Amino acid sequence: MPPKPNAPAAADAARQRILAAVRAIPAGEVAGYGEVARRAGLPGRARLVARILSAGDEPGLPWHRVLRSDGRIAFPADSDGFDEQVQRLRAEGVRVEAGRVRGQRAAPTLDEMLWAPPPARGKR
Repeated sequence: MPPKPNAPAAADAARQRILAAVRAIPAGEVAGYGEVARRAGLPGRARLVARILSAGDEPGLPWHRVLRSDGRIAFPADSDGFDEQVQRLRAEGVRVEAGRVRGQRAAPTLDEMLWAPPPARGKR
């Protein structure tokens, strides 16, 4: 089946939404690839986020704030990219230990927000 005529426009729109979601991550905070995809309105497209960020062609993009869903840096530990990401995160006050961000919880998914039990209340 031939590609749809508006496929390049749709791909560019998705790219722009992903870039906007990455730019919206505040300094000192992080988000996973899947969370960025959800924020961009593209749930389930974490690999697309990774592909767009790996191009590295967007000046000033805070790519270093995007991590794996478990808080780990995706670059191999002995790579220049790993070292640069750790350095950038630490410069923003993010605690990184052994290639993993510590002290920050991942943003809840929509399902978690809707269906999770309410937080426990203190004793009266």
